[in-house]
Amino acid sequence: MQPDALPPSPRPHPYRRPITAALVAIVLLALAILGWLAANANAPAPAPQPAASAPNVRGGDAPFVDPALNPGPPRRTEASTSEEPPQRLTVQVLGSTPHDRSAFTQGLVWFQGALYESTGLYGQSTVREVDRATGEVRRQVRLDPTVFAEGLAQVGDRLVQITWQQGVAYVYDIATLERLDQFTYTGEGWGLCNDGARLVMSDGSSALTFRDPETFGAIGTVSVTLDGRPLDRLNELECVGDRVYANVWMSDLIVRIDPGSGRVDAAIDAGNLLPPAERIGADVLNGIAYDPEQDVFLITGKLWPRVFEVRFVPAG
Repeated sequence: MQPDALPPSPRPHPYRRPITAALVAIVLLALAILGWLAANANAPAPAPQPAASAPNVRGGDAPFVDPALNPGPPRRTEASTSEEPPQRLTVQVLGSTPHDRSAFTQGLVWFQGALYESTGLYGQSTVREVDRATGEVRRQVRLDPTVFAEGLAQVGDRLVQITWQQGVAYVYDIATLERLDQFTYTGEGWGLCNDGARLVMSDGSSALTFRDPETFGAIGTVSVTLDGRPLDRLNELECVGDRVYANVWMSDLIVRIDPGSGRVDAAIDAGNLLPPAERIGADVLNGIAYDPEQDVFLITGKLWPRVFEVRFVPAG
């Protein structure tokens, strides 16, 4: 008799192998993800790209935040220290006189009853003597079209006029405007004034450079600070007593600077001098002169229709 046949081997479940393979795949994928996370957990973040710098121009209406009204966070600099807040002043308008609307004013000087002005722009730069009462140009010298004139200062019987990027300072006879001499220097020229012993020059930064009036050689510098922060864009200058007054370019702010320490001890709001109708076609505030006989400041701007006679008084 034939022995009983062995029972058939059990057949595998039709889904067992696919399920096992899927579980293995899931486990391997999870391990791969955990490995990638561990490898990148301490990876350094990509370095931020520097912002593009603004073009270096000397005209137009580029936006500018008034540092006296909205100074922003303190800059991290070794020179930054706490300071006594500056006195807040405003302008008291005593009167105004006409001003040549085509004059791109860069420097303004009052000396012995005459107003002297340096005007800028390539192809339009001049040094001129102006009738204060009428705004009429009495005499002028046009500069080479390749020169952009800037600040102006009186030294004895001479005028010294600096240039923006040409590195040349011109010397004129104040009575005739005949050119007598010239000096060279490095860096940009923005504003210039005479404190009685030396010339004070700005270059658009927060630094003022002191220069020998006879040789124009640099004899010292000071860094200007407002509320403990460097204040740049210092532009046209006027030396009065032991202080230096400076326009802050692209704003209606004038600051009074202690040249010994560089500290701004007064911030002057010179806004709203021109009514809206006269602001059409006008550029920024620029140009400060001082009349010691009347104890008044003369301030104007690039392409402004008027020169204002003002005193600086407490705000508020």
